Amino acid sequence: MESLITILPLLMFPLLAVLLFTGYPVAFVLAGVAMIFGFIGMALGVFEFEQFFSIVLRIHGSNVNNLLLVAIPMFIFMGTMLEKSGVAGKLLDALQVLTRRIPGGLALSVMLLGVVMAASTGIIGASVVLMTLLALPPMLKRGYDPALATGTIVSSGTLGILIPPSIMLVIMGNLLSISVGTLFMAAIIPGLMLAVFYMIYILTTATLNPERAPAMPDEEGPKDLAALIALLLKSFLPPLALIVAVLGSIFAGYATPTEASGVGAFGAVLLALFNGKLTLPIVKDVLERSALTGAMLFGIFVTATAFSFVFAFLGGHELISQFVNGMDMGSWGILLILMAIVFLLGFFLDWIQITLIVLPIFAPIVGMMDFGDHVAAGMLLPWFAIMVAVNLQTSFLTPPFGFALFYLKGVAPKSIKIQQIYRGVIPFVLLQLLGLALIAAFPEIALWLPERLLD
Repeated sequence: MESLITILPLLMFPLLAVLLFTGYPVAFVLAGVAMIFGFIGMALGVFEFEQFFSIVLRIHGSNVNNLLLVAIPMFIFMGTMLEKSGVAGKLLDALQVLTRRIPGGLALSVMLLGVVMAASTGIIGASVVLMTLLALPPMLKRGYDPALATGTIVSSGTLGILIPPSIMLVIMGNLLSISVGTLFMAAIIPGLMLAVFYMIYILTTATLNPERAPAMPDEEGPKDLAALIALLLKSFLPPLALIVAVLGSIFAGYATPTEASGVGAFGAVLLALFNGKLTLPIVKDVLERSALTGAMLFGIFVTATAFSFVFAFLGGHELISQFVNGMDMGSWGILLILMAIVFLLGFFLDWIQITLIVLPIFAPIVGMMDFGDHVAAGMLLPWFAIMVAVNLQTSFLTPPFGFALFYLKGVAPKSIKIQQIYRGVIPFVLLQLLGLALIAAFPEIALWLPERLLD
């Protein structure tokens, strides 16, 4: 019986894994597992019924009464409204013209559009679906290799999980008690680095195998300089102004992420109005989708808090700390294990589940690590958070349950096979792991910007 009590919190995870694969809503699964093990703990004399009421207080303190989380529904609204505003389509047209003489120009345009959309929305599902509808038909029409085309789209669409304003970074900041502004600054260079890696791969592939990425005909696009300038101004200025308004206000210290999210939501409405897309049906659709997405996220926040509370009260944190200390692998060995766990979980779970369930468990372990002069004082948690964020990008792309792959497959032409999508994402997953290794070896990739701006 004593042995069962000792390992009881660890048994929560096998049950959680089994129930998640039933297809039952994640929020209900988390709450159900927390209740089941709370009652088991009561039967074994290690949990009191009254402690269920403490879960309510914990939820109120960490979720309901947390003003930082107001940024999440605002950023969701901003991204959903931008999806409907027509900004992305105009920007892709302009980028195609600018890159038409470069090998793989259309694929490079899609990647650049992904960077802009990531800095404007941060919603992966919306970005991948929108870019699939916009970019995949012209890429296939031009004769692009389906694997390269689909790999480019899903990898560019997932940049929004890392490049600010990322909803995931807002959640990480809340869970780890880190300034969201610091995480936003720390994520910029790693996010752009990954985008550059992707573009180098596309450029190399198109140069060595031109048949995989045929060039755009010279006769397409504006016929004179004036038309080109007008196209660029109409395409680039609106999203650039929105990015500057949101991120610039945060980095300059004029607004908190919560306040900046309101600026972004209002800016998205103005862009929709400017493009003639601010109609009643569109507004209704945006509000409904934003409310459903927000409700799903906050439902998981609440139930993940209950799951973490029961896990901690049953002695889970102490058990894991004892296990880590007993391994005697040093800080680098422990970090490698933690990153491997996050990577492997990404094959089966999405980033929301991994972040809300695993990160609170990992945080105390990270606090015990010592990397000496390798990481600047006070920057260990931001460095770790960015590595987890880069690692979690793979959770969208790794088979069999990479969610970005299914977003694309759901709206792609029937001629696109899931095997082609799987084959296309493998090089981009490897590039993500390369980026993760570089950030681990050279923390200044993530920490240079926040250290300079915060000094």
